[in-house]
Amino acid sequence: MSPRRNRPRRDDTAHLDSDRVRQGVASVQQWRDGEWQVRGISGGASTKTYRCPGCDQEIRPGVAHLVAWPADGRGDLTDRRHWHSGCWRARDRRGPVVQRGRGAPRYG
Repeated sequence: MSPRRNRPRRDDTAHLDSDRVRQGVASVQQWRDGEWQVRGISGGASTKTYRCPGCDQEIRPGVAHLVAWPADGRGDLTDRRHWHSGCWRARDRRGPVVQRGRGAPRYG
């Protein structure tokens, strides 16, 4: 009889690691407005266009960014927001971003 394997097979571990890299590892961050679950998204895992709430600019497919949602468990998937990493770090130093409509002029 062969001994029991207590460790996952190499190919199983590689699959878990690639999922972790693609999806990012969530962490809890404390900010003035509460605790947030934050997960980094690699450029290779970013396949859709999102609008950053920090600068009101698009996050294009292929651009590394992060996604944040309330850590208290009260929210659902609609409470997730995709942020540029710099916008997330600077959000306490910025004022509110005025979101303009599509037909609004860019200047003036």
